[in-house]
This record gives sequence, C-alpha cells and structure tokens, in this order.
Amino acid sequence: MTDHEQLSALPEQGVAAERVLAEIRALRAADRPTHGGRLFAYVYDPGVAGLDELAQAAYAESAHVNGLDPTAFPSLLAMENALVGAAARLLGGGPGTSAPDVVGSVTSGGTESLILAVKAARDARPELAEPRIVVPASGHAAFAKAAHYLRVKLDPVEVDPVTLRPGPADVAAAIRPETVLVAASAPSYAHGVVDPVAEIAALAGAAGVRCHVDACFGGWTLPWLRRLGAPVPAFDFAVAGVTSISVDLHKYAYAPKGVSVLLHRNPGLRAPQYFAYADWPGYTMVNPVIASTRSGGPIAAAYATLRHLGEDGYLRLAALTRDAVAGLADAVRAVDGLRLMAEPASTVVCFTSDDPGLDLFVLVDELTARGWHTQPQLAYAGLPASVHLTVTAAVAPRVAEFGPALAEAVAAARAAGPVVLPPELLALAGSLTPEALTSELIAGLAAGLGLGAGPAPDRMAAVNTLLDAAPVPLRERLLVEFVGLLQRPTW
Repeated sequence: MTDHEQLSALPEQGVAAERVLAEIRALRAADRPTHGGRLFAYVYDPGVAGLDELAQAAYAESAHVNGLDPTAFPSLLAMENALVGAAARLLGGGPGTSAPDVVGSVTSGGTESLILAVKAARDARPELAEPRIVVPASGHAAFAKAAHYLRVKLDPVEVDPVTLRPGPADVAAAIRPETVLVAASAPSYAHGVVDPVAEIAALAGAAGVRCHVDACFGGWTLPWLRRLGAPVPAFDFAVAGVTSISVDLHKYAYAPKGVSVLLHRNPGLRAPQYFAYADWPGYTMVNPVIASTRSGGPIAAAYATLRHLGEDGYLRLAALTRDAVAGLADAVRAVDGLRLMAEPASTVVCFTSDDPGLDLFVLVDELTARGWHTQPQLAYAGLPASVHLTVTAAVAPRVAEFGPALAEAVAAARAAGPVVLPPELLALAGSLTPEALTSELIAGLAAGLGLGAGPAPDRMAAVNTLLDAAPVPLRERLLVEFVGLLQRPTW
C-alpha cells in the first residue's frame, strides 16, 4: 500500500472493515497519549477501568438519533433533561434553592455554550445598535470568538499581575449602557484561579446586566473540592447576580467529547438563546443550540458516564485529583529557577521561570521528549510565558515520576540554552504588521521553523519563541498561516 492509498478517504474499491480500523489505529499511533496521566491538556482521563467501553456502547446506542426534533426521539430529550438537572443541582440550582427555576441546554462544547450565552444576552437587548460584553483578559478566548461571530464589542479587563484576577473596580469601570453581559471565570483556564464572582455579579446586577460564569473548566470539580474541605469561593447560582453558567461534561465529568451544558437561572433568560424560523415551505425549525442536526451519541455517552460514576465516584476522583495537584506543585517548588504562577486553587498547576538561562519553551520540548506533554502559554500584557498543566485523576499514580523528570528536563534545557533566533527575524517579528505578511514571507518563515505540509515538528521551541516575540495581532495571523500549512487535503 502506498501512502497515497493509505490516506485516501475515497478509494475506487471499498476496503474491508478490519483493514480500515487497522489504518486508523496506525494513524493514531502518532497522537499524544489520551490515557495514562502524561498528557496535561486537551483530554480528561479518570483512569477508571471499563468507563471507555461503557461510554462507547452508550454512544453507539444513540449515535443515529437526531436531536433536531425532541418529539421524534423522546429518549434523547429525557437524557438531555437529566444532564441539565444534574448540572443545575451541582451548581446551586433546582428545587429548594434560591434558583429553583434553572433551565438549560446541552451543547457540543464550552465554545458553543459561551457563544450561546452571548447570543442570549445580545438578543435580549434588540434596541442596542452596538451591544458590548465585559470579559476579564484571562477569560477564555471563546468569548472573543463569540464577539467576533455575533458582532458584539469586546471590552477586556486586565488582570492583576499578582492575583491573576480582575479587580472589581476595573470591572465596574468597564460596564457601559451598551453592556449586555459581564463574565467571570471559575476558574480561568490559563492559571486556574477563580475570579471574584460574587463582587462581579453584584456589579452586573446593580447595572441591570446579565452575569455569565464560565465554569466550563471547573464547574464539575469545584463543588466536589468544596465537599472535600477546600476553601472554594461562591461562584454558582447561590450568588444572586449570576444569571447563567456553563460547565463542560467532557472535562471533569469525564464524558467523551463533546458535551457541555449551558444553564440559565430561569426560562425567560434562556428564551433569546433559541432560533425559530417558519418563513419557508419546509419543516418549522426551532433550535436551542447552534446545530440543527445533533447526534444523540455524545449525550447518551455523557448520561451513561454520570450514571455509572455517581456522586461517590466523582468525590473519589476529585480527591485523587486534589492530591495529584498538590504533588505536582511540590515538584515545581523543588526545582530551582521555577515558580508557581499561583497557588493551585483547582485542578491547574501553572509555573514560570525568572531564570534567563532557562527557556520555558525548550523545557516544554524536553518534557515532551521524556513522555510528558504540557501546554506552553505565551507572554501577555506583562504576564510572563508559562507552562500549564491540566491535572486529572489519572495523573495521581504518575506524580512520583514527574518530579525527577521535571528536574532532568530543566537541567537539559539549561544545557541546551535558550532558543536564539536570527536578529533580523526578531526585528521582523517586532515590526511587521499582519497586512505586510506576503505568501512568500510566510513560506520562508515556516520553512525556517520546520513547518510545512504534514505533522508539526517534534520540537516547537523555535516556533513558540517567534510567536512570543510578536505583537498579538501578528501572533494571530502567524498562527492562522502556520496551521493552514498543516491543514491541506490529501488527494
């Protein structure tokens, strides 16, 4: 078999099922490991035996069920309502609480949940010609994506360089008459700290503005950590001014991709989220989310996962994760030249370095070479470059191995020295505008960094160093162009 035949999705003659699966397994061999506790981003692994098989079987049972019409497939409606109820109850809503009328929708992920939260807030104020949203600079990039897609103005609030949280006074100053939504994170993805939600929600409420809490990352962990005795601040519907919350079930609920829940305090707040259309001769369309056709597979898999693990299972997994976070933080503290960006308050360990001889991007490559896959974060607005670890329950058995590996990788990074880019390249990065980038210049940059058609290079320190040196608008354009080089059709 040639490479062309192996990667052709539409061969002239159909291929046997087992051969197709073997090809997929061969392709998957190049991927980062999704299990085993060595990948600190993108995937969430509880390390629970049999859970994958259960979720896959549940997915298969409902894969061809269509969420477009809940009256045709009541099984999907029942499971979706059950997931929304579980999320609402965990996050301070439901009967017997101060938010008894919470409603919600299951979406494909946190980005869709945030886009819909912004849409609902925007469409609730149709009289505004230029609606605006106030979001901490540490808020997820999906808020900026929502603003871009929905033509809403984004008013970012910078965070304190020490606390990594927005100041309530700065949030108050950013709220205008055109503001339709104020956001807070619980916690922020980059650094894992919980914003002052109670103060922000009070400011939003006093201004008559909705307040959305992005708990996509932490909404399914903070309540369990609180039950375990952690000092988790108020962030959910127990806070009076909170009007909506998003929580991803494909993160720390450990469901397969992609399932998120968007909750609203009451049905009136959710109503503008819907899209309905009857001015055509086809079926009457009504959608609570962005997609019309939706596979029931992810919803069924999430339902099975929650039912199987239960509250006792999630509490146990939260305890394992808490202990893993503490162990990883201790490993960082034990290495000269590294420091934590913040004391871990959730499931994130984020560290940086003040040692000019230690290049964090080289360190990330050295960790990767040793089988530990972390996430580099570029410098931003006075905050230094950092390394992000998303910690899951599956990491717990690996903690003792990480400390020696980190120390060894730091020594190797110091021995290698920082990445040194040609002075003329650094000068270009500092002076070029996105508009000045030509296809020839992009091709030259990419070739010099080892980027092109096919997989990304094993070592990314040079690429990250260039991006780190570039102003934000140029970073964005370079990212688009570089990823575009990787995403080319196979003919």
